[in-house]
Amino acid sequence: MRIARRLLFVIVLLVVAGYSQTTYQKPPKEILDVLNAPPTPTGVLSPSQAQMILAQGVRYPAVAELAQPMLRLAGIRINPATNGLHLSPRFVGYTLKWLADGHEVKVAVPVDANMSAPRWSPDGKQFLFTNTSKTAVELWIGDAATGKIRPAKGLRLSAVTDDVAQWMPDSKTVLVKMVPADRGAAPAKAGAPVGPNVQESTGNAAPAPTYQDMLQNAYDEAQFDYYATAQLASVDSTTLKATPIGKPAIYLEVTPSPDGQHLLLERVHRPYSYLHPAEDFPKDVEVWDRTGKLQYTVAKLPLQDNVPIDGVATGPRRYAWRPNQAATLYWAEALDEGNPKKKVPHRDRLAMLKAPFSGAPIEIIKIENRLMNIAWGESAGVFVTDYERDKRWVRTMLVDPEKPASEPKLLWSRSNQDRYNDKGTPLTRPLANGFPAVVQDGDSIFLAGVGASQDGDRPFLDRFSVTTLELKRLFRSEAEGYEAVVALLSGDGTRFLTLKESLMTPPNYYVRTATEAKAVTNFSDPTPQIRQIKKQRVTYKREDGVQLSFTLYLPPNYKEGTRLPTIVWAYPLEYNDAGTAGQVSGSTQRFTTLVGISHLFLVLQGYAVLDNAAMPVIGAPETVNNTFVQQILADAKAAIDKAVEMGVTDSNRVGVGGHSYGAFMTANLLAHSDLFKAGVARSGAYNRTLTPFGFQSERRTFWEAKDTYLTMSPFLVADKIRTPILLIHGEADNNTGTFPIQSDRMYQAIRGNGGTVRYVTLPFESHGYSARESTEHTLWEMITWFDKWVKNAPEKTLATGK
Repeated sequence: MRIARRLLFVIVLLVVAGYSQTTYQKPPKEILDVLNAPPTPTGVLSPSQAQMILAQGVRYPAVAELAQPMLRLAGIRINPATNGLHLSPRFVGYTLKWLADGHEVKVAVPVDANMSAPRWSPDGKQFLFTNTSKTAVELWIGDAATGKIRPAKGLRLSAVTDDVAQWMPDSKTVLVKMVPADRGAAPAKAGAPVGPNVQESTGNAAPAPTYQDMLQNAYDEAQFDYYATAQLASVDSTTLKATPIGKPAIYLEVTPSPDGQHLLLERVHRPYSYLHPAEDFPKDVEVWDRTGKLQYTVAKLPLQDNVPIDGVATGPRRYAWRPNQAATLYWAEALDEGNPKKKVPHRDRLAMLKAPFSGAPIEIIKIENRLMNIAWGESAGVFVTDYERDKRWVRTMLVDPEKPASEPKLLWSRSNQDRYNDKGTPLTRPLANGFPAVVQDGDSIFLAGVGASQDGDRPFLDRFSVTTLELKRLFRSEAEGYEAVVALLSGDGTRFLTLKESLMTPPNYYVRTATEAKAVTNFSDPTPQIRQIKKQRVTYKREDGVQLSFTLYLPPNYKEGTRLPTIVWAYPLEYNDAGTAGQVSGSTQRFTTLVGISHLFLVLQGYAVLDNAAMPVIGAPETVNNTFVQQILADAKAAIDKAVEMGVTDSNRVGVGGHSYGAFMTANLLAHSDLFKAGVARSGAYNRTLTPFGFQSERRTFWEAKDTYLTMSPFLVADKIRTPILLIHGEADNNTGTFPIQSDRMYQAIRGNGGTVRYVTLPFESHGYSARESTEHTLWEMITWFDKWVKNAPEKTLATGK
């Protein structure tokens, strides 16, 4: 009787506290029908350019897959049963497709296939992939001519870090990371600790982002050693025999040289950190020969625990092989101690060293600003892009690595936020050794970009002379439709592969010239029922004159002049100036696809959606967030006013929502305005004192900008949130800064102050939600919440009289 009373008392407490556990709910059938549509296959082009593999993916794993064992160690989520990642991208089918005649061969994949994306051999005659079974990650080799595949029996891969299996340049050998054969049993957890866990700092400033899934104790360290340690080996693709290379260690990146005679690798070692992920641990960067013999030490890097905010580590970084030479290393090094606030004439340098790696490295160039990107040409030249953080300015230069003393040639420069003047990205293709390099035809390269304009994105392909800087337009997507260049199929740029779509036709691959196009695939529309959704680009101005835009989505069979309940969905972005903030992004000509937890599903429930409503926050990079709240309020008001003016929005029935930083925005809008009837905030961070060393683009620490951190934190004004808000968060969120405790404490704050709030946590989900059950339930929660508080809100007479 006493036990029964206690149980009743607990139940009463839970009911009073508003806590309950429910079963997963499903959204309406019309949404499930769209959600259940199969995804379109992804094309992976062969280096020979004669074939592609169409890889069929799976969008939504079952929550039971997410519930499999998971170890959170040093920023890595490990499935101990497979010695691989806890949840990796999954493909369940491959089809070989010949570009010339459209011939197809369906690959007979493993039973219950759980495959990685395929990787072609450099000569295009074979492909490899990994398949994850219940107990192992396996290596499989496929023949490009027949599609027949073979497993490397008895070979168990260690798939905890990158570069699990990759082709050597000879196209006959695969470099793999294996589970050590004599590893033994996993470490056992002690029944009781032998002592406390201790961390200590000796006075050196060491700001750290709020990383998640870090090591916490000696047992975690032992588990990390056990599961991350791998044995390098070479596997003959004919016999599938593995030959070990060197001794087992924790290898991060491992890359063969272009001639296949050397290996560039990172070996992680102790002491580990409880505040930083594995990539920041102490490591030795070395060059080995193919037998595992040390040939050259590039660097011995300490724990990266003192990198300045927005800075880089000291010592060699971005180390890699030069693709167009047999065995030449290159790397970058900071000349400003990695500190972006330090005033120096040059921030970085680029160095190079050829095999046999004796003598001093050659300095290719000193770079005025921070190195942003490096791309080597097929035959000569290296394209170097640097970034000036205060102006947010990028520029690309051509450097002659054989003439280090020569001046680099400026090719183009622009504000990093200026989409309209983006020249595009140099197109690359794999060399015979498998390494990608910028395509060069005489003195010309080829640039492809999204082609942003006031009328929306129109992708392009240009020929660009590095001698005269002359641009020649080879292709531009038509105004009706959307067609983007995927790859060049000829060295002179006359033939290329595109992915073409329109409002009514799904994306399909085409082989084309500037004037003719031949379809390679014919994927059908998986969801014809949503083709009647209407969308249009809408531009308008903020009260201070800043140009803004959103994409308006209207339900099928919408009758013009009908005012609808409306959802504003957005994500704030920072800009230096109003000109770039007002630029249009995206295209209204693209094929509409509704997937996952997309807010666009609300259109099928009778809502107008103002998608990607511009929420610019404009100002100098160091102080832009000082007016964050005021600016997003002005942005939101302008969007609503425009939609009301158009006659599509009922001003008394407007909701707002966002994910991550958009959730943070949502909470702030509800705390500081009465523009909305309800909000949905998914996976947000609401208390900026819990991210004290910067967040998003904020460069200052909490102690340098206390007022800004406090003013921007909706948690500190939770008592002002009287508008109903739905909080959703993945219980296993591993995104930097968005610990689940952010939503836990926000819920308690709003509830404790008498606000209307619902808090949903999704078991096993990370920052984005992937399980089918979680996806369906999230959509049900959003629809139910907005229906209750927005769609069915009491009507009022509009001030405009419309």
